[in-house]
Amino acid sequence: MKGLLPYTLNVRGRLLDLSEPQVMGILNVTPDSFYANSRTETEEAIRRRVRQIIDDGGTMIDVGAYSSRPGADDVSAEEEMARLRRGMKVVREDAPEVPVSVDTFRADVAKMCVEELGVDIINDISGGELDKRMFETVAKLGVPYILMHMKGTPQTMQAAPHYDDLMKEVMLYFAEKIQQLRDLGQKDIILDPGYGFAKTLDHNYELLAHQEMLNVFELPLLVGVSRKSMIYKLLDCTPNEALNGTTVLNTIALQKGASILRVHDVKEAVEVVKLINKLKTNN
Repeated sequence: MKGLLPYTLNVRGRLLDLSEPQVMGILNVTPDSFYANSRTETEEAIRRRVRQIIDDGGTMIDVGAYSSRPGADDVSAEEEMARLRRGMKVVREDAPEVPVSVDTFRADVAKMCVEELGVDIINDISGGELDKRMFETVAKLGVPYILMHMKGTPQTMQAAPHYDDLMKEVMLYFAEKIQQLRDLGQKDIILDPGYGFAKTLDHNYELLAHQEMLNVFELPLLVGVSRKSMIYKLLDCTPNEALNGTTVLNTIALQKGASILRVHDVKEAVEVVKLINKLKTNN
């Protein structure tokens, strides 16, 4: 819990201070996200969700229009863009100053979101693997980039994930991709360990147990474990019943250096941050 740098992000010329962890609320403009209660398709539902995130204390919003749950159907770039235009219209009306990231692995979608819709951050589940133009595109756009660890695609990633040495492979993956981004001039990079992406249940907990190793990169860390199968499968429950487990793992993630929590349940995550911050001041 000690010794981490006071990270900041340049969000369209404004510095976002990450010295205290931020809570990023999930806004799914999809019909098929794994957690059914998070699906918002109509303008009214999107507006309610945006207001809920803000009222509950969220300081960032992550908009997703392509479900990345294991085995999810593919969605065309045109459909993804149409969903994002609908969602971002409401977000910018109701939360014009809130930093917004868009969850996409397509360079063209990322470009459209930044240039047309005012998106601030690109959140790429594939680390540039599913669209080789992504790194160059993001570097040219000059926006922060969330670099996540994953192998395969959302359709194949959970088929039979295998690692000879999980932490070694994750660390090498990040080291190589950070260098590629830096060589292109990318400044702000956020790391996401990719919990639930191309990882077995045991892989996820091994990664969480050693998450502090990622602090060696001296970059802010985003953690997204909210209601995922690593919780509900272990506890033999459903995503609807996985809030308590989410809170426990969010607490551990913060203690191991997370700067951003990406969550469905904003109020509970904000409470975790407050409690951990209080603990830090008395440590």
